[in-house]
Amino acid sequence: MRLSDFIIKNLEPILQAWEDFARTIEVPGEALDSKALRDHAEQMLRAIALDLRTYQSAQEQIAKAHGNAPTEELETAAETHAVTRLMAGFTLDQMVSEYRALRSSVLSQWLGRMKAGTVLEVDDMIRFNEAIDQALAESIASYSRAVEASRNVFLGILGHDLRTPLGAILLGSDVLRRSNDLGARKSKIALGIYTSVRRASQIVDDLLDLTRCQMGPGIPVKKENIDLLPRCTRIVEEIRTFHPSADIILTAGTLARGEFDGARMEQVFSNLLSNAVQHGDLQFPIRVSLEVTGGSVVFSVHNFGEPIPEDTLPFIFNPMARFSQNTSLELGPSTGLGLGLYIASEIVTAHSGTLDVASNRAQGTTFFVKIPLGRDQDK
Repeated sequence: MRLSDFIIKNLEPILQAWEDFARTIEVPGEALDSKALRDHAEQMLRAIALDLRTYQSAQEQIAKAHGNAPTEELETAAETHAVTRLMAGFTLDQMVSEYRALRSSVLSQWLGRMKAGTVLEVDDMIRFNEAIDQALAESIASYSRAVEASRNVFLGILGHDLRTPLGAILLGSDVLRRSNDLGARKSKIALGIYTSVRRASQIVDDLLDLTRCQMGPGIPVKKENIDLLPRCTRIVEEIRTFHPSADIILTAGTLARGEFDGARMEQVFSNLLSNAVQHGDLQFPIRVSLEVTGGSVVFSVHNFGEPIPEDTLPFIFNPMARFSQNTSLELGPSTGLGLGLYIASEIVTAHSGTLDVASNRAQGTTFFVKIPLGRDQDK
């Protein structure tokens, strides 16, 4: 008996075996009923049986073996199954185990029905395994996309909801730190609260920007014809105020006018300069440069200190790529999420510019930003 015929004729015992296995998986919440446990299993089995009956060329088989099977325009049963399992509380490992159990159940039942001496269709077994692998790949990809989407929605809601209370604390602490009625000790406490809340607000803003990048085409920018020099100077003075031990030297021309989103460019200046203060050796000055050359504005930040490791440099603007379980154990409690450089890179990209870095022990670390001035550069 061909495997495709066996699957169709024995759907019920195969589905019962699937249900029995799924019932052994412990998930939070109420136990699933029979219909939920069998979720989309019948559709997947029928799709696999149809695939086994369909002619497949040698080239198509090689493509499928490499995970390059033709993509479906509509969502497949395996993709839908992954989302429903996620919503039911199944982990990725638990969902994958269902496919292992399904593979074992079908093949063992099929081989058990074969009489001794009957010639087996080996190609059926190969194609069945390919079909299961394809369904598994679709489920894993769908599960991962759903997790990513839910995480981004969570971050967006979290950041939005935190803004209001943080804004109230920031306003209150700002009033207190400017008051002349407080003593030196209380004024210092108020300044500490103000500084910490400002930092927390910046983290929330970075999280919201990260969510925008992950869920959409990138960070939105609203360009207008402005001069970046006053904004850069203001950010440098602000960093000097909050980090009086840092010697920050700004070298700039007389004008840096072009088409920019001023608020976003201030984020770039602040993120790169704060990064230099945090990771640089403050025994040496931090040198900041802003100039116009060749129809572009060029901004750079240089500091001495521990160089960026060579294996980290290719991923320095991608916090997800830099994270691993091993490295997370090595990070200290003061280490940030690493979103600043990522946000700066996305803002520069939105301005059709480039952000590069060079780092070694002898010459220090320098971040270079180069952005075209835009169509109104001659104004």
